[in-house]
Amino acid sequence: MKNEPLVSIIIVNLNGKKWLEKCIPSIFDSNYPQNKIEIIIVDNGSVDGSVDFVRNKFSRNYQIKIIELDKNYGFAKPNNMGIKYSNGKFILFLNNDTIVTKNFLRNLIKIMLPNPKIGACQSKILLMENRNILDATGSFLTQTGFLIHEGLRQKDKGQYNKISEIFSVKGACMLARREILDKVGFFDEDFFAYFEETDLCWRIWLAGYSIVFVPDSIIYHKMGATTTRMNISFIEYHSFKNRICSLIKNLNNINLIKILPVHIFLCCGVCVLYIFMLKPCNAIAIMQAILWNSMNIRHTLEKRNIVQKQIRKVSDNQLFSTNMKKTDIGYFLKLAMSYCSIK
Repeated sequence: MKNEPLVSIIIVNLNGKKWLEKCIPSIFDSNYPQNKIEIIIVDNGSVDGSVDFVRNKFSRNYQIKIIELDKNYGFAKPNNMGIKYSNGKFILFLNNDTIVTKNFLRNLIKIMLPNPKIGACQSKILLMENRNILDATGSFLTQTGFLIHEGLRQKDKGQYNKISEIFSVKGACMLARREILDKVGFFDEDFFAYFEETDLCWRIWLAGYSIVFVPDSIIYHKMGATTTRMNISFIEYHSFKNRICSLIKNLNNINLIKILPVHIFLCCGVCVLYIFMLKPCNAIAIMQAILWNSMNIRHTLEKRNIVQKQIRKVSDNQLFSTNMKKTDIGYFLKLAMSYCSIK
């Protein structure tokens, strides 16, 4: 591949020194030209020496920028800040708890570069501690507003070894065109964590571009390295809050009327299950997520107006034809029980 474009790799970090020790060297050990890679570390107020480690270990020899924040701003805002400081034609959002392989970036660029209608793509993500198990190969919409995650925790038998369109990437490794991000907007900063990559992918699809899964680009992910430090009710609150907000922003009028009430009803059903399982804090978190959307509806409708009038080029029918998976009641019962099985 000639004339490789500059790629800006944005890594948001919070007390992840032990992960950066492996992540950063793996990037520069890849076969993508080092002078075509810039790494932007956005640090969320770490106290474990992460910043000094990166500055002393890597900054002298590689193109690394460090942005130090005063506290933890989550995922969306730090990544957006990294984009503003980037120079790359392509932006790679990469978790700090990952190790990349030799060809991972070259194989992503090889797909993206000659196909300008591809707005973003995802690598094949395998679990760090069991490299035969998939993290996920992409997510799809369902008729209830919940996502279905293809390949989730499945053994990798090559069943997903074809390049394929997906609705949403997993944010652990997402490559996007900078020019498209400038068109559709960056991550929604009302989303502290969870569903922010899906919300962005949704806007990319609505703008007339596609998202693809690239199986010969492989990385390894330490699942839960960040979330294990989070309270479960905190996770539930943000994931439910952001999903509801994204539905309101991105669905057209007819599908908003059809899907949102079903989604809220199912959210309430999960609350009831939590109460029966003596997990009231989780139930309260979901109700607070619904309440947040009620209280902030005017602000959300302002963002919806931008999506529907300025970004949307594709109808929901076109989008759903390739990005919605049909599911039965059994799947949703299983999904609900998976939420309630979290301790």
